Amino acid sequence: MAKDWYELMRLTRGAPIVVERVRLVDSELSIEGSFDLPPLAQLPAEDQVFVMAFVRSHGSIKEMEQTFGISYPTVKNRLNHIAENFQFVETMPVSSQAEVLAQLERGDITVDEAIERMSR
Repeated sequence: MAKDWYELMRLTRGAPIVVERVRLVDSELSIEGSFDLPPLAQLPAEDQVFVMAFVRSHGSIKEMEQTFGISYPTVKNRLNHIAENFQFVETMPVSSQAEVLAQLERGDITVDEAIERMSR
């Protein structure tokens, strides 16, 4: 499967790809439409390899230095460059119980919202 992916990347020469048909493996079910590739799949092949190596090394920059024969700043710069391609989802920080109770007391949130936040 990886070989097929590299062949596709070679054929497209880095041009944007839109998937128009998806078929479930071991099923006759297909979905047609216009689907963007996931953000990691949109990276050039060499960046995908770098990300996979980083994950396999459990985020060890020292191991990345050894694997690729590059310096710490080069690893950091490469990761920063790759990260620029991703939009991150904003997350709400988990509120402390005291903070949730204070918000409830002020009327900033409802009882249901307070229960939901405290159950996280």
